[in-house]
Amino acid sequence: MSHAANPQADPSFDFDLDGDTLREECGVFGIFGHPEASTIVALGLHALQHRGQEAAGIVSFDGNVFHSERRPGLVGDSFSDGETIARLKGRAAIGHVRYSTTGGTILRNVQPLFAELASGGLAVAHNGNLTNALSIRRDLVRDGAITQSTSDTEVILHLAARSRKPRIIERFIDALQAIQGAYAIVALTNKKLIGARDPLGIRPLVLGELDGRYMLASETCALDIIGARFVRDIENGEIVVISEEGIESIRFAEAAPMRPCIFEYIYFARPDSVVNGKSVYGVRKAIGRELAREAAVTADVVVPVPDSGVPAALGFAQETGLPFEMGIIRNHYVGRTFIQPTQSVRELGVRMKHSANRTAIEGKSIVLVDDSLVRGTTSVKIVRMMREAGAAEVHFRIASPPITYPDFYGIDTPEREKLLAATHDLEGMRKYIGADSLAFLSIPGLYRAMGEEVRNAACPQYTDHCFTGDYPTGLTDLSIAGPKRFAMLAEAD
Repeated sequence: MSHAANPQADPSFDFDLDGDTLREECGVFGIFGHPEASTIVALGLHALQHRGQEAAGIVSFDGNVFHSERRPGLVGDSFSDGETIARLKGRAAIGHVRYSTTGGTILRNVQPLFAELASGGLAVAHNGNLTNALSIRRDLVRDGAITQSTSDTEVILHLAARSRKPRIIERFIDALQAIQGAYAIVALTNKKLIGARDPLGIRPLVLGELDGRYMLASETCALDIIGARFVRDIENGEIVVISEEGIESIRFAEAAPMRPCIFEYIYFARPDSVVNGKSVYGVRKAIGRELAREAAVTADVVVPVPDSGVPAALGFAQETGLPFEMGIIRNHYVGRTFIQPTQSVRELGVRMKHSANRTAIEGKSIVLVDDSLVRGTTSVKIVRMMREAGAAEVHFRIASPPITYPDFYGIDTPEREKLLAATHDLEGMRKYIGADSLAFLSIPGLYRAMGEEVRNAACPQYTDHCFTGDYPTGLTDLSIAGPKRFAMLAEAD
């Protein structure tokens, strides 16, 4: 077993509260025909910043030339000044925020990616992960293709470039029909803004409207920030083409039941978003209520693990009648610069990000509510923090089932042997994190919170493989022998 036997008692145990969380890979945004296209895209990316904090990029088209700005760091670090936006000329633009799952954060991997095709320019931004990208890339390179990044998104550009179809939209469809996995894509051509959602609708994509101009975004919160109107969700297996002629809808895959990623509701999406017609905030509160029905405990207060545990903790408190208290305060204004190499200063840096609210928990039996448990290191730290602040008892409640399988669709999960629930039973997990009790939401409880009577085992309503091992698509790249990574020229940061 790779874990320490009793990490909560080990003062040298090295971890960061932000280092043991599930991370989404990216968010996308695009608009067509608006005089301030790049400004609107930058604002939309601000609203989607929670989906990726490592890099951001925008590509625009001014009727003659494509313009690109791609930078590491947060959206506000690069796209809040007038000079940068002024360089992104044109009435059409797409943008991307990135958390790397395939390929490191070197500038060549920062999206949108661009290529000049025989039929014109094509810029692509992609949210998700392709499960056959490695095998396709190897075939492309074997046939003489020259790749410039380690991003699976580049595969889409190559496939479109190699298509023999005359129209760029037909080339794009050829590319989509060759790939597997989860994706929401926005693409920009000389004349069109294109959106596409994978055949199962695993990743979200919505259509909005502002001043008669249409846009695409990963979440509705990005529409809200600019005052746009939500029109509809893009359907699974659908391409939408936005041009001066209006909107065209094309189905590129056979009709199939939708299976959206259930983690969008548990963790990834912003609480004020509506995903596939369901309020994320409402679902998370319902999850908390179900968790309370299944795993209530005698306690004094309910304390959320901020920020994603807050709605579920509210639901838990409302269902049990226990007081809700902000027993952990998160500082949103501390960056990575505070985390220094020495262990003693690293510990101080962690406490600058999250600190215990002693007056709310001292001498009390508390119920800690968090959205998920991955490796368990975060939970160890939180339990220790609560005890040091004087909590009499710490009961941990997880607002999702145990994560026992890794993800291959764009969620950054560790290998299975590093998932705590895959290597420990419930009592082993409780001892590991040092809680007085531990309980998870059941899979039936999760589906009830989603408004379903039961999980349909023959055709599940959601993509829930992290809990069940039921992967909804082929995982071609897992069967490839040899290295699972690309050789790549190293670049200085």
